[in-house]
Amino acid sequence: MEKVLLQTEKAIDVRFSEVDLMGVVWHGSYMMYLEDAREEFGTRFGLSYCRYIEENVMVPVVEMNLKYRKPVKYGMKPVVRISYVPTDAAKIIFDYEIYDSETGDVCLTARSIQVFMDTDYNLLWFSPGFYEDWKRRMGV
Repeated sequence: MEKVLLQTEKAIDVRFSEVDLMGVVWHGSYMMYLEDAREEFGTRFGLSYCRYIEENVMVPVVEMNLKYRKPVKYGMKPVVRISYVPTDAAKIIFDYEIYDSETGDVCLTARSIQVFMDTDYNLLWFSPGFYEDWKRRMGV
């Protein structure tokens, strides 16, 4: 079976409270935008945070790498593109691009890595069964 690309996009509404005096988005706000994209991905592809809770699994972000290319400014209409990165490891990896919807300019690229933990905060060394089933259904 050929692997498929699971990707979606989430438009961002830049709030005035997220920018500095220059009208530029504060660097910490970008992580919230990426979180919004992960929620959008989960809703679209059936891998929501509610699903993890139902399965008694937590998925903390353990690594986040951001590369700022151009500033996002108040008044812009940015979009986050999130792409699932297949791996055999017991991890969930996403790549991101935040781009200006009017010009297409890429403002930020990023990657996040999440791991699986049980509700007692123990690291799971193998992906949970429901996640392996989801990967098979999605063709990734």
